[in-house]
Amino acid sequence: MKGDRVEIVVDAGDTTRTYEVVASRAGRRVETAVRRGVVEVSEVTRSGSVVRTARFMATRVLALVEQPVDREDDSEHARPQG
Repeated sequence: MKGDRVEIVVDAGDTTRTYEVVASRAGRRVETAVRRGVVEVSEVTRSGSVVRTARFMATRVLALVEQPVDREDDSEHARPQG
């Protein structure tokens, strides 16, 4: 959903670097995956097409912070009956 974002903090030798992947348009979301020692963060459309991807070595990733946008669901805001 637009506004979803993931912050990745990476060890860059003597310092750390922070990268951010943001769902830039409506209907897009950010997905994370860890495969074979690689952390992959992708911005994906509704249909599942990958728009862009950031890849980092898993041994260098210090933190992976997912910050989803608050979603308004009817199921979450159920009204009390009676």
